[in-house]
Amino acid sequence: KRDVAIASLPPVAATEPRPAVTPPVEDPETAAEPPPARGTGRFAWPVRGKVVLGYGPQTGGLRNDGINIAAPRGTRVRAADAGVVAYAGNELRGFGNLIVIRHADGWMTAYAHNEALNVQKGDAVRRGQTIARVGQTGNVTAPQLHFEVRRGQRPIDPMPYMAGAPDDGVVTSTGGRGDRRDPG
Repeated sequence: KRDVAIASLPPVAATEPRPAVTPPVEDPETAAEPPPARGTGRFAWPVRGKVVLGYGPQTGGLRNDGINIAAPRGTRVRAADAGVVAYAGNELRGFGNLIVIRHADGWMTAYAHNEALNVQKGDAVRRGQTIARVGQTGNVTAPQLHFEVRRGQRPIDPMPYMAGAPDDGVVTSTGGRGDRRDPG
């Protein structure tokens, strides 16, 4: 697998077209929490679903720097913690429509394969805010969200840092078949 440093994405020229940004619509039952003063190192699940591809080495010599969560196309993707959008676009091959959020204390999260992006670079987001919709972009064969947690530029297994558990179960072994090739 080609190692991709999400933290060092290429700059997007101001003249390049941006993906359509849909204004977020929040209902009172799912309103986001206000941003914390400091990072907690604990992240909310960005989407409910089953983890179909775990973190780490995969079959065929591939490596997954995050987890892939199956969810129906169009499902709300929520910010795992408060932060600022560092990247929103589709210029990074294999990830489709990608959002990267910088959080307090050197944490970053990445959300890939989105159908629609609701935020753009520079936007401040709250924990739980809808930032995108689940899609099937990039190198995946079914609707899902690829989710990464990074400390600085180093990817880490998200599972120990997730608050609670996904509703639909978790795959505990790696090597699942959610992607065609490069997981991500």
